[in-house]
Amino acid sequence: MNYLLPLLSVLIGYIFALVLRPKNKTNLKLLLAFSGSFLLSLTVMHLLPEVYESVNPKIGIFIMMGILFQIILEFFSKGAEHGHVHGRETMNQIPWLLFISLCIHAFLEGFPVSHHHDLAVGIAIHHLPIAIILTTFFINASLDKKAILFFMATFSIMTPLGTFLSDYMPILNVYYTEITAIVIGILFHISSTIIFETSEGHKFNIAKVSMIIFGIALAYFI
Repeated sequence: MNYLLPLLSVLIGYIFALVLRPKNKTNLKLLLAFSGSFLLSLTVMHLLPEVYESVNPKIGIFIMMGILFQIILEFFSKGAEHGHVHGRETMNQIPWLLFISLCIHAFLEGFPVSHHHDLAVGIAIHHLPIAIILTTFFINASLDKKAILFFMATFSIMTPLGTFLSDYMPILNVYYTEITAIVIGILFHISSTIIFETSEGHKFNIAKVSMIIFGIALAYFI
């Protein structure tokens, strides 16, 4: 399931957007708010305590490196990791900078999954609305259907690939704590940005607050 859930969530989001062409952004923002709070809660309650149990006194530096690295990635992805995409009305080819930065992000997210199975659920929930938003964006931009399929299929396998390498490359386990700390920084930035960006003018309504509370509660009881 560690490999299957993140992969299926992207493919389901892709098919959903392809078939139904959703136009109601409110429901997607609610799903994003839930996914952001759930992912942030998993990070704080499960990943963060683990890395601070290590003997590495510089673990906080690796977390900050992760935050900085994600900020750099977003210069190229334009915020696609948290459902924030803009671009031209039409596209003639795959936006390669967006593609590469998004794949790097998804790949790194897969590393801690081998030790934290619940994180696969969080990442799957996180990737579902992102896949819907990205696919809808590409369709509206008139990107070739084969290019959209290639983009989304590749994106879907990146997190399982990160998990697979973490499972079967012993050298990565030597640096597991440091890599996980970097991923924590990435998840901190992504999840907190999602929570704030789903509210216009940084104003929370009852529905969004309820979804955020539900995400926190679910992460606590898992």
